[in-house]
Amino acid sequence: MVIVLGLIAAITSLLLAYVYTITKQPIDDAKQIKLNNAIAEVVPGLETFKEYKVKFDESTDSLTFYDVYKNDELIGTAVKSYDNNGFNGRIVILVGLNPDGNIIKTVALEQSETPGLGAKMDNVKNPEFAEQFANQNPKKFKLQVKKDKGDVDAITAATISSRAYCRAVQLACNAFDAQKGGAQ
Repeated sequence: MVIVLGLIAAITSLLLAYVYTITKQPIDDAKQIKLNNAIAEVVPGLETFKEYKVKFDESTDSLTFYDVYKNDELIGTAVKSYDNNGFNGRIVILVGLNPDGNIIKTVALEQSETPGLGAKMDNVKNPEFAEQFANQNPKKFKLQVKKDKGDVDAITAATISSRAYCRAVQLACNAFDAQKGGAQ
């Protein structure tokens, strides 16, 4: 019985490794396409981009910056930001900033918030939440929910998720300011 069980475990492990090998590249390609589309969405006019990582401070992970170019001219920067304190954990967003540091647009990339509540931060299903960040100067637009004396209308019944999104946008803006200098 031990030999049979060992053979079953070995065959199953080999099959799992084979399936992983076959599916890894298509999954990675799909993630890259999703990211490229999101960069083009938050900084319209994308022709090419340059990717690099920035360590903003000791308390945060490195953030990924994507300098976006059109006709070899910098037209904006997309910053991949995050917050670990969403209702169901980490949320990852992309914040498009013009060279002056004003927010162009934001897009949620990854989140596992409650469907019908916090998941409404998804731009496709509920664009109203993310639209309030568009074309804002982060020095004048307070990136906190109104409940916390900010300027952002929270998603109904999802204040924790809304706060996390605001913190992620604020982190991106702060990192951009530290790296390049931003809006006045």
